[in-house]
Amino acid sequence: MSACNAALEGCVASLRSSMQLLDSSINILDSAVSDYPRLARVLQSTRHYELVSESDLDTAQSALCSEIQPEVDNLLNRVSTHLDKLERREQSLIAKCDLQEGRLNRNGPPAMRAKSPARRGLTRRDGGEGAVSSIEEVKMQQLRQKKERLSYAVGRLELQATQKERQLRKSMAGTGGLNFNED
Repeated sequence: MSACNAALEGCVASLRSSMQLLDSSINILDSAVSDYPRLARVLQSTRHYELVSESDLDTAQSALCSEIQPEVDNLLNRVSTHLDKLERREQSLIAKCDLQEGRLNRNGPPAMRAKSPARRGLTRRDGGEGAVSSIEEVKMQQLRQKKERLSYAVGRLELQATQKERQLRKSMAGTGGLNFNED
């Protein structure tokens, strides 16, 4: 039995060393794996970014510019057209204001008129050599009013002609036709 005991003692010793080795391995694995839950959390919240080459960035930028540039040009053209309309309206209103102001000054009370008939050297029928009859005075006033109306009509027609000329220039420039330089 002693031979059997000796063989069994060898087996037991070998089994104990194997258990110690296994226990040591488990401790090593446990210390290595114990941080896995924290690593899983860290890796989930950490974002990894891809690096993009400079040529890809240039290509994307040029594509974006080619998409945006026509829209920007369109918006600039619309703004320019609107500004031109506002400028023409401003000029029209200024001309209208000047005309109305002139009419008010001419047709207003005598204190506002530039010269009264007596200051112009005109006198009544019973005056001396430079006397003008009241009928002639009325005719002169009518002629002055007619002159004012005609000058207003001419001014309005000149303004309309200028506006039509601008529109023609814009339409010709927009279609690629003749390019006129606007004053």
